[in-house]
Amino acid sequence: MRSILILLYFTFLFVVDCQSQITAIKQIEKKKKILLRSSWQSINIGDIAHTPGVLALLDRYVPEAEVRLWAMETDSSVKKMLQKRFPTLQIIDNHDTVAINTAFKECDFLLHGSGPSLVASKDVETWINKTGKSFGVYGITLAEELMDERIIRILNQSKFVFFRDTVSLEMAKKKGIKAPVMDFAPDGAFACDLRNEAEALKFMSENGLKEGKFLCVIPKYRRTPYWQIPTTNRKYDESIDKRNQLMKEHDLKPYRDAIIEIVRKTNYKVLICPEDVTQVLLGKEMLYDLLPEDVKKNVVWRNRFWLTDEALSVYVRSAGLFGLEQHSPIMCIGNGIPALVGRFKEQTSKGYMWYNIGLEDWFFDSDIEEQMARLTSTVISLVNDRKGAKKKTMKAKLFVEKKQKESMKILETSF
Repeated sequence: MRSILILLYFTFLFVVDCQSQITAIKQIEKKKKILLRSSWQSINIGDIAHTPGVLALLDRYVPEAEVRLWAMETDSSVKKMLQKRFPTLQIIDNHDTVAINTAFKECDFLLHGSGPSLVASKDVETWINKTGKSFGVYGITLAEELMDERIIRILNQSKFVFFRDTVSLEMAKKKGIKAPVMDFAPDGAFACDLRNEAEALKFMSENGLKEGKFLCVIPKYRRTPYWQIPTTNRKYDESIDKRNQLMKEHDLKPYRDAIIEIVRKTNYKVLICPEDVTQVLLGKEMLYDLLPEDVKKNVVWRNRFWLTDEALSVYVRSAGLFGLEQHSPIMCIGNGIPALVGRFKEQTSKGYMWYNIGLEDWFFDSDIEEQMARLTSTVISLVNDRKGAKKKTMKAKLFVEKKQKESMKILETSF
């Protein structure tokens, strides 16, 4: 009798184990798969930041989904950085047709990541034609001249289109884009949380930067001189270079003046740093080299490019950031650090998102004299009124997080 009971007991355990395995297999089979189309380039820490930002949001709000990254361009160092933060992430190279076709077959939804336009419009079109499956667009800017019939037709087949600035959103509505859901949602880079603490602390120590006692500033040309970057294989463009050279003093003098005031009127240092590769030498030429000698001793010029994780690890230890780039300020606000945004007419409307998140007082257009006239006083206020600056930052951050949560809920119910 005892032997029979033992046999029945182990039979019961075997059946339960089999049922558990079957349930687990079914859960794996049912697990939704998202194909994220992103990672547009690796020469700009902002363009890099789009991807880990959206991945972090998916990880937080749609944790049950499997995500595959279809990267347009990521070098080995960027891949290593992404996989450190997302160890199970499958990164599909843009030229790996086998993996792309497999993803088309196995994934349930295509998500186009943040960018300056519908960057991968041809790939979205291919997804529609080959799979007939759903797709959505998350956090893009879209200029009026790019809203042609083809783009409108593509977007009208989407489950949702989230624009990262309401200038693009309102123009899309006027142009006849009528996706089921069209709304403002913050650029994915707001959620970027990459870190490289070791390199950041080493850099700060080597350059005498103390936590909370320095500001970061980023210079920028009117148009990125891509021909200066060997990996892009871009040809020299005389018209772009001529415009850049003509405007660089006009655009960067206000920032140089702000640096001088910070150093002379506060006990804070300034770090001149790049968001893209071309800004390293620009920062030396137009900011550092032209500073008075008494100011230079409290200014650090970063003489090499860095990746998003190290940059963000330095930003979060600063008192704030200002300059003519967009995504470093985005990452700062997303991580609770005050940041001003500068722009000029050659850029897209993405900078106007500062109005959308309640930071219009921290928006500076180089082509509007009245705005530039208050740049220095606003930069100084970041250190003279740390409490007020932090409160303003956190209000914007909470609004961004609210919109992130709402937009991710739309995604979760779209497939």
